[in-house]
Amino acid sequence: MRKILVTGAAGFIGYHLARRLADQGHAVDLLDNHARGVRDAALSDLARRPNVRTIEADLTEPALAERLDTDYGLIVHLAAIIGVAQVRSRPYQVLTANVAMVQTALALARRQTDLGRFLFASTSEIYAGTLQAFGIPVPTPETTPLTAGDLSEPRTTYMLSKLYGEAMCRFSGVPFTIVRFHNVYGPRMGRSHVVPQLLEKAHRLPAGAALGVASAGHRRSFCYVDDAVEYLTRMAALPACAGEVFNIGTQEPELPIGAVARVILDAVGRDNPVEPLPDTPGSPNRRAPDMGKAIAATGYRSRIDLPDGVRRTYAWYRDHVFEAVEDCAL
Repeated sequence: MRKILVTGAAGFIGYHLARRLADQGHAVDLLDNHARGVRDAALSDLARRPNVRTIEADLTEPALAERLDTDYGLIVHLAAIIGVAQVRSRPYQVLTANVAMVQTALALARRQTDLGRFLFASTSEIYAGTLQAFGIPVPTPETTPLTAGDLSEPRTTYMLSKLYGEAMCRFSGVPFTIVRFHNVYGPRMGRSHVVPQLLEKAHRLPAGAALGVASAGHRRSFCYVDDAVEYLTRMAALPACAGEVFNIGTQEPELPIGAVARVILDAVGRDNPVEPLPDTPGSPNRRAPDMGKAIAATGYRSRIDLPDGVRRTYAWYRDHVFEAVEDCAL
């Protein structure tokens, strides 16, 4: 059993990872300031477990590193300001707060007496600057050179905060693994991602009405959260993953968003038509990770296909959000 700290634990991936680690018998501390993470029944149930402790704190405060425990075997740093709406409305805070949180988390990591790994959550957005300037291969390998995007574009600030965070990990002196998430989806992920957005639209769609889909011709591959968590737990434990960078996602199938919408309509039990809408500004035409390195290192490949994952996601949203007596505010 290890003592583990998960920052940003009230968020989507943080919650699912913390639950998996608690199921495995580890002592898990959930750190979050709840600025965006939801205090719902799922998080409350997890927090009541005897091997789980909650810490409400703000990682942008440097002094926090001196107040937390020094016997963690694993620190998973997921806390960050994310989301296109957040990035566009307060880019300066995204840049400065995300970097400050990494700095505090690494300062805490350096105080540990026997830290096995510091796991840093980066993003597929880190490839965006190279895509805009030179183009990138798709599926995209971790060896793709990284280029800063247009500094006048607010969306660039999120990518820059993660790029800077990756560099901080490399020179921090702590044992690290960096992961770049690609289109992870599943229950309890909020309403700003394409999958829950389309699920809600399909759920409330009148008979015969078309389901409007932005960027319908853009292609994506999607990774169900249970598969992402499996990659994370293996990467955190395997010595061969130390000091490495990995994509986390599902390499194929890479589908047009319009075809994904058809999968969503099938899950909801609708046969409504799909209506393509204008492309979302800044959205890349294609995004899919090359998963060869991650599969070779972990011996694992995604097992939950898109129709199954969408059905599981819809069942959760239908019961907890769309038809809930009390909306959980996701």
